[in-house]
Amino acid sequence: MMKYSVAILVLITLLTGLLLFAPDDERPAKPLTGLPWQIERLPDGGSRVFGITPGQSTLAEVVEQLGNDMQLAIIAAPGESGDLEMYYSHYSAGIVSGKLIFVAALAPETLAQLQERASRDGGTRKYRLHPDDLPLAWQAPVKSIIFLPTINLDEEIAHNRFGIPAETIRSSEQVTHLLYPDKGLDFVLDQEGNEILRYVAPRDFDTLRKQLQQE
Repeated sequence: MMKYSVAILVLITLLTGLLLFAPDDERPAKPLTGLPWQIERLPDGGSRVFGITPGQSTLAEVVEQLGNDMQLAIIAAPGESGDLEMYYSHYSAGIVSGKLIFVAALAPETLAQLQERASRDGGTRKYRLHPDDLPLAWQAPVKSIIFLPTINLDEEIAHNRFGIPAETIRSSEQVTHLLYPDKGLDFVLDQEGNEILRYVAPRDFDTLRKQLQQE
């Protein structure tokens, strides 16, 4: 019995050594994470995608997760309070890459106050926050996540990755919204531009749907 146990121990040690020193292409492949269709539903009606939980994760936690290679600004048209957005120009998970935008959940009056103290970035719609307002911004929760893939997507890919949508809304002749309430996903197909994947907490999806219907 003792010889048998020793033999098993030696075998395990040898296998571990082979895995540690094997070339990268011979090691067991690690499963990819952070893909746009990997949406984890949470018991409280929320969801997690890209490692971020809309309605719960703060902008500071996004930076901790994804790094500080990003831009933070209020994006607003003239006369509007707009939204506080954090923008990553490059996001990559395996073969999938694109741009990520995190929209903060802030009350319109708070946004107006931040914009009043902010400095406008040239002639653009971008307002850089005053340094004194940054602590407030970092603690703001993420309201929604927008993913802009670098590759063109279509309805077939949407069906394969997310299933058949519960509802379809056409906002124009070119733009169609495929709605997945259980995933908190608005999959936007644009015949004249790149597709957009917008994520919110599933429990907040009715608010998003009403906005689309009004538009």
